[in-house]
Amino acid sequence: MVVGTGKIKFKLYGVSSLKEKRRIVKSIINRIKNKFNISIAETDYNDSHLWAQIGFSIIGNNSRIVNSKLDKVFNMADDMGLAQITDTQMEIIYL
Repeated sequence: MVVGTGKIKFKLYGVSSLKEKRRIVKSIINRIKNKFNISIAETDYNDSHLWAQIGFSIIGNNSRIVNSKLDKVFNMADDMGLAQITDTQMEIIYL
């Protein structure tokens, strides 16, 4: 079994409240979740309206497929254009 995990850190512009931030973050999370059917959640910077971080995981039996899906999630988050990606991390774990 292969587990792929990823984190994306975003910088949000033009956001003046936590309510606006949560709307943007939820939109990103829901779009990715609906497209890839993966586990995903906001993981850090919960009280900051300028920063957000999401974490996600993918499980499979082929490391190439898991790696490819991780890359596609990063690309989709960037292509949405709702927030600027400032950092990404990914890890593949073999169990």
